[in-house]
This record gives sequence, C-alpha cells and structure tokens, in this order.
Amino acid sequence: MMLIVLASNYLVQFPFQYFQLSHILTWGAFTYPIAFLVTDIANRLYGFSFTRKIIFIGFIWGVGVSYFFTLSPIDLIGIRIVVGSGIAFLIAQTMDAKIFDKLRNSKKWFVPPFISSLFSSAADTILFFSIAFYGTGVPWVTLGLGDFSVKLLLAITMLIPFRLIIASLVSVKRSSIS
Repeated sequence: MMLIVLASNYLVQFPFQYFQLSHILTWGAFTYPIAFLVTDIANRLYGFSFTRKIIFIGFIWGVGVSYFFTLSPIDLIGIRIVVGSGIAFLIAQTMDAKIFDKLRNSKKWFVPPFISSLFSSAADTILFFSIAFYGTGVPWVTLGLGDFSVKLLLAITMLIPFRLIIASLVSVKRSSIS
C-alpha cells in the first residue's frame, strides 16, 4: 500500500504525453487504483477492522514520505499534492472499505470490489484534484475526468486479479488449517 501511494503521488506530477492526453491524464491514474485492490483483498480476507489499520498506516506513511518525492517540495502545489493526497486517500479508502464490507455477502463476487471502487474512486478524484490543483492554473477538472475514466477502466480490469488472488489465498488458508 505504501509503495502504491508513493508511486501515485510522484507520478501524478507527470502528464500522460501519448495520444494527445497530456491535459486530461497523468501517470498517477495508472497506479493509484491498485490501492483499492489492496484494500478490497484485505477486507475480503481479514475484515474491516484489519483493513482500517492498513489504510491508516498507508495514510501516515504516504503523507510523510510523499512530501519528499514531490518535484518541488517547497512550492505550494507540492504541498497541496501531499495534503490533497492524504485527505483523499484517507476518506476514499475508508469509504471503499465500508462499502465493500456492507456488500461482502453479495451473491455476485464482483459486486463488492466494483461498487466500492466506483464510489470511492469518484470521491478520491474529486477530493484530490480539487485540493491539489484548484486555482493553480492546472486544468484539474479535465485531469480529474481523465483520471476517473482510467480508474473506472482499471476497477473493471482489477476484478481479474482480485478473483485470482482471493481464490489463491483462500485455498492456501484452507490448506494450512487442515
């Protein structure tokens, strides 16, 4: 979780320069959705209270270390990225864990990870981009829309590793019990 937060906070500073998407997308959009995967796996295997601990540790570590990896740590945008990331992370990951927990008994295995990621990704995007870039001249609304689009695509894509990892870890858990 800590490496995902660090990578995402660093990569959000770099526009995605391909296919004329530099005003719509940053590289951080491709790494951050993995944090929701980690949260959902922890929640499925160990429950909500364990997942909250992971979120809190990721938050403390992410805010503390990410400050040192901003491109310009003493400028206002660098500080806003760290603060925005911390607030968005804490709220969105907690939201993800709570929604997942409420939906954990769904008859369809994909409902909890997808629905929780959908709503928490929206909250994360709005909080992060508005805190980090509002009033700076950075096209934060278009970057946020691009970011959210990638998060939705990755939320669907992450269902595959979620299913495989859960199946694998559950079978390992069963083997160790017997």
